[in-house]
Amino acid sequence: MTKPQITVYGADWCGDCRRTKKFLNDQNIPFIWFNTDENKEAEELVIQKNNGERIIPTIIFEDGSFLAEPSDEELAYKLGILV
Repeated sequence: MTKPQITVYGADWCGDCRRTKKFLNDQNIPFIWFNTDENKEAEELVIQKNNGERIIPTIIFEDGSFLAEPSDEELAYKLGILV
């Protein structure tokens, strides 16, 4: 099974972002990380995806779909992982 390409947008101070990164690392799922505090384009993309709101983490998947501030269970379901 090929692992999907995942991009995570968030900030280092965000507890939910740290939790999401830990979950993906624990599941050996590679992802690309963009810090929205350091990257204005990343912040603008998050705001665009979330109808004008800066909701982090925002996770964008290879198929163009995304989740905003998901629980580990929601993320696992999206990825087809049993936890």
